[in-house]
Amino acid sequence: MFSGLPVFHRKSRLLRRSRVLWGSFSLWRPRLIFWFGAFAIGIISVGFARLADLAQRGFAGVTTSGQWSFLLPLVITPLGFMLSAYFAATFFPNAQGSGIPQAIAARHLRDPEDRTRLLSLRLVVGKIVLTVLGLASGASIGREGPTVQVGASIMLAVARFGGMAQARGLILAGSAAGIAAAFNTPLAGIVFAIEEMSRTYESRANGLVLTAVILSGLAALGLAGSYNYFGSTAVAPTSVRDWELVLVCGIGGGALGAAFSGLALHLGQHVRRWAHPQPLSRMVMLAAACGLAVAVIGVLSGGMTFGTGYDQAKGAVEGNPLPLLYFLEKLLAGFLSMISGIPGGIFAPSLSVGAGFGSMIGQIMGSSIALAAILGMAGYFSGVVQAPMTAFVIILEMTGDHQAVIPIMAVSMIGYITSRILSREPLYHGLSRVFIAAAIRARRAREPVES
Repeated sequence: MFSGLPVFHRKSRLLRRSRVLWGSFSLWRPRLIFWFGAFAIGIISVGFARLADLAQRGFAGVTTSGQWSFLLPLVITPLGFMLSAYFAATFFPNAQGSGIPQAIAARHLRDPEDRTRLLSLRLVVGKIVLTVLGLASGASIGREGPTVQVGASIMLAVARFGGMAQARGLILAGSAAGIAAAFNTPLAGIVFAIEEMSRTYESRANGLVLTAVILSGLAALGLAGSYNYFGSTAVAPTSVRDWELVLVCGIGGGALGAAFSGLALHLGQHVRRWAHPQPLSRMVMLAAACGLAVAVIGVLSGGMTFGTGYDQAKGAVEGNPLPLLYFLEKLLAGFLSMISGIPGGIFAPSLSVGAGFGSMIGQIMGSSIALAAILGMAGYFSGVVQAPMTAFVIILEMTGDHQAVIPIMAVSMIGYITSRILSREPLYHGLSRVFIAAAIRARRAREPVES
């Protein structure tokens, strides 16, 4: 009568065990997909960096290979700008510019479709290809800002594939992982996510951010090895004149950064209004004009203002003085590249401008060029992005100069305060409002059709 009970109990135990295993798989599936996404950000960031370096070397090789080759940028650069602007407007909309404003805007948007317009795997391809095209054309842009949009896009895709509901936290994590992998600066990635991307600390997202930074950093470390972006330095103030650099680089760099960001936001509004009747043709025309101006500046500077400006900044950090007016030439080339609407970031060019500014101050004051360059980077970068903690941590990690912790921290804060007084709106957040407004207009235009 009861002979079937043992069989029944065995079957029930197997059923319960299968449910536990299936429940465990359902629990671990999103985690595994998230980890995969973080590793992918690190791998793609390293590949992006190598493609960017190859593009810059290719442009330099072509434009220095013959007697009159230095004039080739007058043709190559405007043409490259036109192609990049055209493809960004037609095939990869919302790939224009840095990519950080798009990631910030996506965190503020609630509709998944609106977010996908700013962050998608299609944009990952477009952002990388068009940034590399810009660098191959001599544009004064960087790859670090674009890596933020790439990382955020990958994480948003992870949220969809893994069925994860924390889209805002994942965008934050992807952005942090992008910065960490691009510069090999894990602490800066975390600080950037907290200070610049969110402007508030979100305790629910801290585990996502830390995990993404660790995994993407491990992937980048395995492919590129351990390194400091600008090498290792050990300079510190040794005299009163060196300490005076802190004040001069903080106030001067902050004012210069405020002028750049304020003018970019103001002129950007005029450009959008001017281009509105015929956005494609007018933006391509603007890109061509900006490309020609960037080419002229590059030719007159002996090719120093083309590309990211990494070599020039690294040389200054190592104590080699830059031409006195290099920082103005680089600032103008970077500003024109940004206003042109082509995809590309301002992180690396801003660091180069700051190094050039510090180098000039160091030469005038007779102080250490290496120390002045580092402080100039901190002051100007903090002035542009108005994120002093990010500026301090990222420059400390890139140079490894732990002997100048207090001076770098002080100049970052002075640069931020100076910039805040002169320009009230942070650059990236001001630009993000453009994408938020465009998404709202597009949604309102769709509503009558959908209803």
